[in-house]
Amino acid sequence: MKKELKFVEDEFRKGVIKLKEGISSAESELEKDGVIQRFEFTFELLWKSLKVFLKENGIEVRTPRESLKEAFRIGWIREEKVFLDMLEDRNKTSHIYDQETAQEIFERIKERYFQAIEGVLCVLRG
Repeated sequence: MKKELKFVEDEFRKGVIKLKEGISSAESELEKDGVIQRFEFTFELLWKSLKVFLKENGIEVRTPRESLKEAFRIGWIREEKVFLDMLEDRNKTSHIYDQETAQEIFERIKERYFQAIEGVLCVLRG
């Protein structure tokens, strides 16, 4: 299991780095769309990393929502609402697209979500 922990942590870290690069350089609509896509990918890595780390701690979860709620319950994340909003936005971007919603989600990624995602990475890295 330790090997799996290291692997998911490394993949999550790479996703966070790519998301940060995208946020720092996004100016055009196309670049912002790229950030949203990186966010979707990084969010998947986030919840799946939590799932593996929770399992290592004896907690079984099956869904993104369960992993976020359990991580909040045991203190790995502080702002449950931010993460549940993140899940909702990830679901929106996966199923519908309109430019106004995309811009709003991009701003939330930049202003709220990225810092929270980085915080989880720090917790998992110990």
